[in-house]
Amino acid sequence: MREARPADRRPLLTAALGFALVDADAPELGLVRAWLGTWSGIGLVAAGMARQGYDLSLTRYDERGWRATFYVTGIEHSATGATGSAFESTPWLAVQRAAWETLGTGRSGP
Repeated sequence: MREARPADRRPLLTAALGFALVDADAPELGLVRAWLGTWSGIGLVAAGMARQGYDLSLTRYDERGWRATFYVTGIEHSATGATGSAFESTPWLAVQRAAWETLGTGRSGP
């Protein structure tokens, strides 16, 4: 079986994020949340976004929460270069929402 090109994986990443973020309590959605709602899940989302041409910045702000920001790979990371950002109580939710926002902008990485 051939390895999928990065563009071929974008719909899979978008679907996984969408199911993780949907506001419902179906048991199947709990499985997706358990899969992506961990430090390993952050790594999976970060790797998927890297394949799409984005870098991740994740910052903790004391007990207030976490900010995740995606930037186009290879561009100096500044506030104006951000393509998607989210502030949430957990790092995995911040990463998921920022990735969702980034993929939903229609902009693609290099």
